[in-house]
Amino acid sequence: MAAFTYKAVTKDGKRVDGTVQAASRPEALAAVRKLGHTPVSISEAGGGAGDAKKSSAGGLSKIKFGGKSTKMKTVEVLLFTGELADLLEAGMTLGQALSCLANQGEEDSAQRAISQGLCQAIVNGEAFSDAIRRYPDTFPPLYSNMVRAGESSGAMIEVLRRLVEHYERNDNMRGKIKSALSYPIVVLCFGVLAVIAALVWIIPQFQKVFDSMGAALPLPTRILIGMSHGFKQWGWLIALVVALVAVWFKKWKNTPSGRLRVDGWKLKTPLIKGIVANGVYASLAFTLKTLLSNGVNVLQALKISEETCGNAVIGQALANARKRVTDGTSISGPLAASGAFPRMMTDMLAVGEQAGNMTASLEHIGMRYQKDMDRNITTFTNALEPLLIVLIAAAVGFVAIAILMAVFNMSKALG
Repeated sequence: MAAFTYKAVTKDGKRVDGTVQAASRPEALAAVRKLGHTPVSISEAGGGAGDAKKSSAGGLSKIKFGGKSTKMKTVEVLLFTGELADLLEAGMTLGQALSCLANQGEEDSAQRAISQGLCQAIVNGEAFSDAIRRYPDTFPPLYSNMVRAGESSGAMIEVLRRLVEHYERNDNMRGKIKSALSYPIVVLCFGVLAVIAALVWIIPQFQKVFDSMGAALPLPTRILIGMSHGFKQWGWLIALVVALVAVWFKKWKNTPSGRLRVDGWKLKTPLIKGIVANGVYASLAFTLKTLLSNGVNVLQALKISEETCGNAVIGQALANARKRVTDGTSISGPLAASGAFPRMMTDMLAVGEQAGNMTASLEHIGMRYQKDMDRNITTFTNALEPLLIVLIAAAVGFVAIAILMAVFNMSKALG
């Protein structure tokens, strides 16, 4: 047994120090938790400055418990924000609420580790908005800037509620887009695999029968057999080339020029553009509305929207608009001049600027393009299903016709 000194936070949000006896550091952490405290740092008594440094909470941005990194998923951030708002509304202080969240979940969960780090930062007198900036992988700039606005206005609970609403809305839109794209991708993959299976295993069996008959084969059958030979002989090379092209494309689209080109294609490709573009416009409008309604200034709101819009073309247009807004120009003018936004959107934004009610206009814009996105998802799904059926039927039909024509020819020869 060894002595371990610890620093912890009680359920009331107070900081306490003490010593526990344990055989190892994990057992010491468990012993502190049994006391009802949330451990912040722990070190073996007499272990030297090096050990104390390793166990301190100074590197809160990279705290690890149980070997897992402190990064929460979007759904976990949504739940964390909602629970934090509930606890604050129940009358808890921020430190008490974070301490309560730190005692929930699994021992090595990201929420627990982040809550402990945030709680310790609050106990040390740090602002909540500054503390969450230590976790950029979990809390994007939009989150920290809205929290800062909530601190300034004293409306933290309202800000957290709006963040929950924002995350739920964006998650819902992403879910609809993924759902619309997942079905055709799955069907297309199964169709390609079916054709490959026919070329590799089924056609060679029929070829043996055709060769044994010695009859002349029709052109479609010869084409099919040639494709089968080519795929069996050079299939590995085709797969290698496809893999290399996929790797190159993935790296290229992550470059600034590649990202601009790919995102531009998304906004112009038939069927897809109606979903992607309307989703980006709706998300952008709701993001700007959320930021402006919580006291974030226009320039900062445009910068955050540029970083979180998810489309490089739209982000570039927002960056150019932000430069012109610095010179005193309205938002709608630079956005209209960029050519990346529909006329209806910029006109509605201009009306909101003239009326002095930007947030209401942005709310209407977001709702309008969200409805357009839902309508385009339905159109995309309805149009793609018969198109895929026709493509797959054509591929399978060609294989069937090529085989049947050879069978009919041989039947005539035998007759």
